[in-house]
Parts: sequence; C-alpha cells; structure tokens
Amino acid sequence: MESFTEMSEGYVLGFDFGLKHIGVAVAQTVTGHTSGLSTLPAKNGNPNDWAHLNALVADYRPIAVIVGLPLHMDGSESDMARRARKFADALAHRTQCHVTMSDERLSSWSSDQTDLGNTSTDLHQESACRIIETWLRSGSHTQ
Repeated sequence: MESFTEMSEGYVLGFDFGLKHIGVAVAQTVTGHTSGLSTLPAKNGNPNDWAHLNALVADYRPIAVIVGLPLHMDGSESDMARRARKFADALAHRTQCHVTMSDERLSSWSSDQTDLGNTSTDLHQESACRIIETWLRSGSHTQ
C-alpha cells in the first residue's frame, strides 16, 4: 500500500452516491483509516438535508472530497455515473470544495462481501469507505 505521507495531512470525505441514500465516510490521510459517518436520505439523488451535509464539510474541513463514479465494468459511463457527476457538481457548488470523482466499480460488492453477516454495518457508509481507500491507493492525489 502506498504511503499516505506523500499528501497533505488532514481529512478526506467520501460519498457513495445513490438515488435513495448517500453514504458518507471520512479518512485521516496520515493513517489511511476510514470510518463511516452517516447515511443521508435522498430523493432522486438529491440529499433531503443539505444543511447536514454542509455541517459535515464544515466540521471536518477536508483537504479532499471524493464522490464515487459508478462506471460500467467496461469503463463506460452509466446513467448513474452521469447522476453522480451532477451530485458532485452540486456538492462542489454548495460547499465551495473541489470535488474529485473516483472509480467505484465493485465498491458496493466489496463492502457487501466484507461484511456478510454483520448487521450493524451500513452498506452505504462502507461503500463510501471503499471509495476513499481506492482513491488513496490510486496515487492520483500525489500528482
């Protein structure tokens, strides 16, 4: 695994976009440890409570905000990918943060496989954790 010392120290917020739920997770870049924060109810991909989302951004003052990009397995864009980009644009506008998209293929499946039988784990938050972990490992933040 890549060293996290190559990037600035601070928090990274990750979002697993969905039409009914948006999972939110946080990571500390020094350790790379991720944890789920919240699952926001949404209607057609729009969070019901933008104020809560803004409060999370204000509380953590992230050095990076990552939104999962649900591509098809062949890498082509899905309708959900277009919707996730629209959410990322709205998130950037509302929070005044730079938002980065990160390939999330298999993040929900990976979370589901990791947490089989663990009923206390929120799949949306776990998927947001996987999105951050994928982004941290990709090295795109050090370029």
